[in-house]
Amino acid sequence: MADFRSETNVGARIRLARRERGFRTTAELASAIPGGNITESILENIESGRKADFSVSQLLNIARGLDVPLSMILAPISRPDSTLDLPNLSDDLAGMTAAEFDCWLSSTPASAYRPRSAAEREDIGTLSSLRELGTLSREIERLRIVLEVQAGSGDPELTEASSEIRGRVDRLAEEASRISALLASSGVTNISDSSGNTEG
Repeated sequence: MADFRSETNVGARIRLARRERGFRTTAELASAIPGGNITESILENIESGRKADFSVSQLLNIARGLDVPLSMILAPISRPDSTLDLPNLSDDLAGMTAAEFDCWLSSTPASAYRPRSAAEREDIGTLSSLRELGTLSREIERLRIVLEVQAGSGDPELTEASSEIRGRVDRLAEEASRISALLASSGVTNISDSSGNTEG
């Protein structure tokens, strides 16, 4: 079977991804996408190439229904040096490679895509900080669960390990608070750090 990530248009990528994910028909996929804005007919038209203009919400819903990263639907990611094959793009976007597009779409710093202005570079930095804060928060939560399990076990040998984990939680929480404050100073509001405090 062909790899959907290397197909040359959105419809073909969706059709092959649908099959790889176990949806035999467009009706099966449409019924697996809640909300009703993706019908069997819409999917058939996209897959066949008859529908070249799609809404952002349609593409997001299809990608989510397939459990496929959006970049893999929008670009031939398995051919990273190929240019984008989406219809109706500006010359600037149409000239991007699949790798550049993925980095631009995901705002990945220090990647194949180079920001064109200081403002864009700052925006990418903000998104990177938000991702880092999310990662820190998930790790702090994971470590707190480990501490709860250790405390409930009653095993005295875990006391020393718990002390080390608490120290790590404290260091991670400090870093999360620093990033939260940095984001708040750049205008990002309602940021919850790992302690539940909200900046901005």
